[in-house]
Amino acid sequence: MGTISTINGVAEDNVATHNGGTASLYNGRNGDTWVHWEPTTATGGSIATSGNYKIHTFTSSGTFAVSSSGQPVEYLVIGSGASGGGGNNGGGGGGAGAYRTATGLSVTNTSYSITIGAGGATVANNTDGNAGNNTVFSSITSNGGGYGGKHITAGGASSNGSGGGAGSNGGSGGGSGTYGNNGGNSNNAYVGGGGGGSGSAGTYGGASATPSTLAHGGNGTASSITGGSVTRAGGGSGGVYGSATGNGGSGGGGKGGYAGVHGTSGTANTGSGGGGGGYSGWNSGNGGSGVVILKYQFQA
Repeated sequence: MGTISTINGVAEDNVATHNGGTASLYNGRNGDTWVHWEPTTATGGSIATSGNYKIHTFTSSGTFAVSSSGQPVEYLVIGSGASGGGGNNGGGGGGAGAYRTATGLSVTNTSYSITIGAGGATVANNTDGNAGNNTVFSSITSNGGGYGGKHITAGGASSNGSGGGAGSNGGSGGGSGTYGNNGGNSNNAYVGGGGGGSGSAGTYGGASATPSTLAHGGNGTASSITGGSVTRAGGGSGGVYGSATGNGGSGGGGKGGYAGVHGTSGTANTGSGGGGGGYSGWNSGNGGSGVVILKYQFQA
């Protein structure tokens, strides 16, 4: 391009010219050649600004429409959590949805459809929970978590998320995929296993329904894609026959039910599992819905 000392009368680095209202940014020189820098610009979801970056958060289905694709995208795509199993001694906790994140995704000037998975719905006494649903952005699919089992039933598996906890005396927790962890086992007639979280597996209920041996949900995973660190995709804890219950995994996992108390739901838009139902007649918690978060540089 040759030696350039000024552009539109402005010298040295960080020169911006405007052509028809569209900025073309030049971010410094490489020898005698100015380096052309193109931003990414897009619409869709709830948009926030952090320094030189735009962050799009989708809590419901929508479209990410790219009009300029100069810079790559960082993404976080989480499938929805499953509900826990219904009570009758103790239902297993629901597994968290698949937690997929990476940087450097190239995008083009087109519209990308985004689907946010709804959390698995609550169930009544002695019923297997409902699996979570898929969240999709572009070619990236994060499957929902595996359901919590009812009494004497294994937990449900997830193809690439976390497995659900086994119901009381149900044996094995559900298996997990690449982006999750297994649900907790149970050979205890009074304690359901914890649902798997994106950061760790659900725990085993132990030999008795005491606070020290209750089944907890697996922990979630922290991300700073929105600026501050936020933990998402925790597993739900198992329900119990007694008067206390385990904790949901960090990142929004639901707390299991116990005598006289329903299981609680996974936190919305974290992909977390719901808590298992407690002693006879007590419902499980819903799974938390999924989320898509996209981040890119829009100015030099």
